[in-house]
Amino acid sequence: MNQNNIKISGFSLAKRKELRGDDFYDVKSIGNVTVAVVCDGVGSADAGAEAASRVTSYLINNFKIRPKSWSIEKSLKTFIKSINSILYKESMINYERSELVTTLTIVVIEGNRLYGANVGDSRVYLYRNKKIIQLSFDHSMGETGYENVLTQSIGIENEVDPYYFENIIQKEDKILLCSDGLYTIMSEERLEEGITLGATALVKKASKLMNDNLPDDTTAIVVEILEANEVEKLKQQNLPIPESLKKGETIDGYTLEKSLIQNDRTWLCAKKNKHYVLKFAPIEAVDDETVLDFFVKEAWNAKRLKADFFPKAVIPKNRTQRYYVMQTFKGEDLNKYLTHKQITIDDAVELAKTLLKMSQFLLKCDLVHGDIKPNNIMISKDADENLKFKIIDFGSITEIFSIDTRAGTPSYLSPERFSNEAISETTEIFSIGVTLYLALTGKYPYGEIEPFQTPLFREAKKPSTYNKNIPAWLDSIILRSITIDKEKRYQHYSEMLYELQSPQNVKPFFSKESSIIERSPIVFYRTAFTLMFIINIVLLLRCMM
Repeated sequence: MNQNNIKISGFSLAKRKELRGDDFYDVKSIGNVTVAVVCDGVGSADAGAEAASRVTSYLINNFKIRPKSWSIEKSLKTFIKSINSILYKESMINYERSELVTTLTIVVIEGNRLYGANVGDSRVYLYRNKKIIQLSFDHSMGETGYENVLTQSIGIENEVDPYYFENIIQKEDKILLCSDGLYTIMSEERLEEGITLGATALVKKASKLMNDNLPDDTTAIVVEILEANEVEKLKQQNLPIPESLKKGETIDGYTLEKSLIQNDRTWLCAKKNKHYVLKFAPIEAVDDETVLDFFVKEAWNAKRLKADFFPKAVIPKNRTQRYYVMQTFKGEDLNKYLTHKQITIDDAVELAKTLLKMSQFLLKCDLVHGDIKPNNIMISKDADENLKFKIIDFGSITEIFSIDTRAGTPSYLSPERFSNEAISETTEIFSIGVTLYLALTGKYPYGEIEPFQTPLFREAKKPSTYNKNIPAWLDSIILRSITIDKEKRYQHYSEMLYELQSPQNVKPFFSKESSIIERSPIVFYRTAFTLMFIINIVLLLRCMM
């Protein structure tokens, strides 16, 4: 689930007056999943606190690198059994008995589904409609006088059988993970009253009930679902994906008129004397869930990203096939425009400002475009013949700092993207700079790069080398945006936008290979004059001897 859709709080207090307890917890968002863990180190064991810490770290770290082909259920059960075996064997070697012992409760949220597992008596609750329900299972004897005797815990035996569960979550649900130190003090009624205030309030309420003298370490995590995951809801719709589409075919009132892309998945169509563009899911999405995920996310982004930078898009409520609808845009893409005309300096500056403002808009949603290039920029003219730009291709939009994104076109990728570094503001700025360079000069700053090629980046020539109309200040802005050294590149969209709006404040930018005369002509000529003066004095003195 997207981090924007959830709110997380966590808190822990040690028992009595102790400074540190045996509980440990952590929450991490990893890609499109959120993982929350609470471990309660068994106090009677010498290494209970160490076990709690290690189990928590082990599970979080393994979810960061879990095989993509593994289901959440397989991942949970495999990782839990693995760390259990590791701790048990270490205990036998180091203590000759079970000492690395802890309880465990873990939940994983992906889309609108909650996955969970527990070992021992730490619990998971779901709060919905003002009622709290226990989802986990206590591995304890439960008999009078033996309620705290565990029948299972991590590290106590070589084998472990975690209790596993799944649920669908909804908007305004709250998930509570806690150690037994909380629920033995707080009744379900008190948990219901306090859960809306978060984990800190729950634990401090328990402490207050015990006059700030907790009999046991007490830990809680509260995960609040702020919004339903719309992407998951769209994905779950039972909609067919047409294998072939033909001119004249009518789908939900839209009559297909012209295929706009060679794969015949994007069509110009008409409905009630108005024209639209329909984009259908790829054929591969029928059998490949990853391809389906990409298309559903693309449709959702197209629908929700409402700004003048993008064409308007909707997902019809009563559609009978998997597609989305976009407004038509009269004009041509920048790539085609450049085949017969070069843009002016003023138009290039306006293009750069549009791309940067679009990028700032996406950043508010923790997104980046991912594939900025002339093919994805549409051009039209207003009443005064000024160029206007819109950005297309919602399919490339991805979360900022993604490291596994397939977005991007090689000739526009920054050097670090070829080393699998995360996509960021500065990598997007590089793509904007390359687009400007090409638009003004007709050339790629580092040459055209083919797919699967490992390019060699050498310092780019000044854009004004090819277009004498480019002023020095714009030369510097473009060179700074595409510099190979990412530390010298603009780090934020706002920095580049400020300089475009304030050319008088732009400082000259020089590459490492720039000569002294380029970097500081005054210093060069002053030094040269001084040297020549000294040489002439020396020669004069020799002649007088």
